[in-house]
Amino acid sequence: MKPIVAIVGRPNVGKSTLFNRLIGKRKAIVKNEPGITRDLNYADVIEQGRAFTLIDTGGFEPISTYRDGVGSAMLAKVREQALLAIEEADIIVFIMDGRDGFLPSDIDVANILRKVNKPVIYTVNKIDTSNQEQGLADFYRLGMENLIPVSAELGKGVYELMDKIINLIPKTSSVKEKEERIRLAVVGRPNVGKSSLVNKLLGYERVMVSDIPGTTRDAIDTPFNYDKRKYLLIDTAGIRKKARISRTVEQYSVMAAIKNIERCDIALLVIDAMDGMTEQDEKIAGLIYDRGKGCIVVVNKWDMPEKETNTAKQYAERIRWKVKFLQFAPIIFVSALTGQRIFKILERVNEVLEQLKKRIATSQLNKFFGEFNKYHQPPIYNGKTVKVYYITQTDIKPPTFVAFVNFPEGIHFSYERFLVNQIRKAFELDKIPIRLYLRKRQR
Repeated sequence: MKPIVAIVGRPNVGKSTLFNRLIGKRKAIVKNEPGITRDLNYADVIEQGRAFTLIDTGGFEPISTYRDGVGSAMLAKVREQALLAIEEADIIVFIMDGRDGFLPSDIDVANILRKVNKPVIYTVNKIDTSNQEQGLADFYRLGMENLIPVSAELGKGVYELMDKIINLIPKTSSVKEKEERIRLAVVGRPNVGKSSLVNKLLGYERVMVSDIPGTTRDAIDTPFNYDKRKYLLIDTAGIRKKARISRTVEQYSVMAAIKNIERCDIALLVIDAMDGMTEQDEKIAGLIYDRGKGCIVVVNKWDMPEKETNTAKQYAERIRWKVKFLQFAPIIFVSALTGQRIFKILERVNEVLEQLKKRIATSQLNKFFGEFNKYHQPPIYNGKTVKVYYITQTDIKPPTFVAFVNFPEGIHFSYERFLVNQIRKAFELDKIPIRLYLRKRQR
């Protein structure tokens, strides 16, 4: 599982610029205006053989600065979002502004970080000149040593910061479970019934259930057996004591989902039947797809809506319209409260897993592709015929294919998508994501 590195600090200190610099491309919105980053922005980074997920959070403001109105509400939410990043992160990069100097806002953040039992890298941004370096002394009032001065805009000090991050990331060891279990992650927005679903699957009150969004926090893994198969349930976020419940907002669920999706074979995306597929559900669905995981959309609280003959069919069509990239994902309608169709979920899990593990011989693939190519030739590219020489499977979970061609850049995405869909139909891979990579054949 990739460690999570969170960049935190008050608004407009350059977190998004630093984020873009560390990942090597412009992904976050960068604008010289406080509070531009409203939501969590994340990217996977591989550096010096170490992999981690980098999170760019919204900014802190001290509680005393909050006032009535939309702006103050936004600041409160952004602060809460950063607090969640601190809770979920393995390493924290605390960034301050070298031009503004050491401000009371920084004290607020530092006081929170002092209570965190995890590595914190203290960074001062916007140190663009040698004169500005002289102002660093003010920041040592934090009582912290080894401050790292950087200029995210110019790239100065960024390599030193990356080295520091890399040195704090432990070397991963491939320790496998003694018993191979099907790993399921239960993910979704707060208060859609994830804990109730887990309890019903397990048959007892393993996870605390509450009507208050955000009741669960720390990850809990629970092994169980059903119908001679072994499963491991990764609950979305464990148990949060009621005393720790705070101003939870839906955006937090993206952060909570990242670690668990990384670890699972199949993600159960739980949505609320009364709300439908929300924007936040779509974000989590995208996270599942990007990670190449199996996905089952679980529509919970199906006992609540009024129904007609085609209600479920029409509901499923609306879901597929909203998340077109998850057309393959099975959709199941359940009620964790009544137990309706709960164990149908595990039937779908087994079907999806069989497809995720499927291997197709190269001879079969190329026989299929020979027939396919007779009727669906790639388009002409720069006056030359694009040729696909052969195709082979290189991995499972998800099935991953590599096609060797003379001009990879000459194959339009529509042709590539069509080819993937034909592979789905030919080899019964209709319930899972498929990865297809085009490679130039070397002579």
